[in-house]
Amino acid sequence: MVETRTFKEKYFGPSSFYKQVFFIAMPVMLQQLIQGMVSLIDNFMVSGLGDVPMSGVNIVGQIVFVFTVFVGSITVSGGIFMSQFYGANDKEGMKQAFRFKLTLGGIAMILYLLCSWVMPEYILHFMVIGNADANEILTYAVQYMKILGFMGLPMLISMVISSSMREIGQVKMPLYISVGATVINTVLNWILIYGHLGAPKLGVRGAAIATVVARLSEMTAFLFIYYKKKYPFFIRLPRLFKINGEIFKRILKKSVIIIFGDMTWAISDSITVALYNTRGGADVVSGMASSFTIANLFFVAFEGINTATGVILGKELGAGNLEEAKVKKNWLLTAAVFFGIFMTGFGALTSLLVPVVFVNLSAAAIAISRRMVMMLALFMVVWVYENVQQSISRAGGDILMGLVCDAGITIVGMVPTMFFLALCTDLGPVPMYFIMKLFDVLKLISFAIWLTKERWVKNLTVTDPNS
Repeated sequence: MVETRTFKEKYFGPSSFYKQVFFIAMPVMLQQLIQGMVSLIDNFMVSGLGDVPMSGVNIVGQIVFVFTVFVGSITVSGGIFMSQFYGANDKEGMKQAFRFKLTLGGIAMILYLLCSWVMPEYILHFMVIGNADANEILTYAVQYMKILGFMGLPMLISMVISSSMREIGQVKMPLYISVGATVINTVLNWILIYGHLGAPKLGVRGAAIATVVARLSEMTAFLFIYYKKKYPFFIRLPRLFKINGEIFKRILKKSVIIIFGDMTWAISDSITVALYNTRGGADVVSGMASSFTIANLFFVAFEGINTATGVILGKELGAGNLEEAKVKKNWLLTAAVFFGIFMTGFGALTSLLVPVVFVNLSAAAIAISRRMVMMLALFMVVWVYENVQQSISRAGGDILMGLVCDAGITIVGMVPTMFFLALCTDLGPVPMYFIMKLFDVLKLISFAIWLTKERWVKNLTVTDPNS
């Protein structure tokens, strides 16, 4: 017998459901907010050195961003299975998902180390081609990047453990650890950048050292909790790489397309930033970069809703409750609309921080930053809804939606348009960005059409011949 639901019951869940979403998403968003504050504090302190040093730090940040997306897409791929194995109470499956994250993440880390230590000048050069202050910016950027290479391993381990904890609903401890790392980073920034408490004045190198020490402290805390709590995915060191080939291949099949889609976005975003940087000197680089630093304060919404969606739907799908998962999908999408509207207002308010936090930047850089923050806030409804759509698809292992609708539109539409605007128009960086992001509306519509096919409604804990 098919259950009949009213419009309200179909699209609006009970208060208990939204409380569940809130208690999963909020600690994750707070953790991301704290990490965003670390970036903001870094930029605030470095901005006191001027436009050029800040520009050097921020083009390195774009490389770190690509590495973070790479590792993040790997943890998301393993996380799809982690959540469903958790729903099925399959501890061995959870351990295999953890091994997958660590193994493939190691490959990403090696690539990051090559970029940081073997060819930093070559990589960073592409970020400032055509910029009026390119040589000066590169001098600071190379100094910063060589030190930041030491962040690769601790960042990988922290991301693998923290993501696994969140995927089984343990969302508070990663928050507490992030608070501690933030305090360490902030204090060391104050000491090392400007030479307080008798320390040498190290400038951008001081900022890099502070970040590495904070990441090492974060990793140490996660490893301590990992061994003390022995979560269901816990693996003793001698058995850490005892991989089940069949499960590994199943996760890898899903992950290849997810990684390709996410990296298409990350690399196209980096190319876009490089093209923006041709529109002037250090004022453009620092102005655009500072706007994204501020925007990170409201971009925290994405990780929270992604985690909540993955945990809630992954658990239902892994337990075989497919019809219940379909209903909760609608409830999550409705919540995304209202939450996106709220985050738009919050994002607009953060524009007031620009002239306060970045008071030492040039007037031109501050003007660019404020316009960008306002424009980024306007897209929050679209982006929040898109993120929930993507998380729904991935919760059931439907990876083709991201490949066709996301990466496909990026490659066919966004990238050619981006080069056309850069090479054939005199538009400034903010109007260029606005035009590029209109493609996200097209992505949202294509996601909505794709989700009606319900390819995501799948229990991945059982062997699927079509997976």
